[in-house]
Amino acid sequence: MALTKDDIINAVSDMTVMEVVELIEAMEEKFGVSAAAAVVAGPGGGEAAVEEEQTEFDLVLTGAGDKKVNVIKAVREITGLGLKEAKGAVDGAPATIKEAMSKEDAEAAKTKLEEAGASVELK
Repeated sequence: MALTKDDIINAVSDMTVMEVVELIEAMEEKFGVSAAAAVVAGPGGGEAAVEEEQTEFDLVLTGAGDKKVNVIKAVREITGLGLKEAKGAVDGAPATIKEAMSKEDAEAAKTKLEEAGASVELK
């Protein structure tokens, strides 16, 4: 179950000042940012703000290439789709094959599809 902003605010409002300070320090360490820098940069801090590294990628099939059967097999392996659904995705290129993948998984899937003859990009 995902927490809402209100859930988080209510949880923080029940904390002591020391617990809030520890929470801020833990968040700074976890995300590699500084609360002081965020306050100075302000909302939409522009170029001065630290740019976040992308952690989730969408695998987009841009073309099936000459070996369509191999590409369909690769799509089935990556997504777990049935034959009909995988063929539909390949025939409907450009199409998003899988969303919110880790960088490692996305790179591996991209390599697998390219080896099968497909054109792929990560977004």
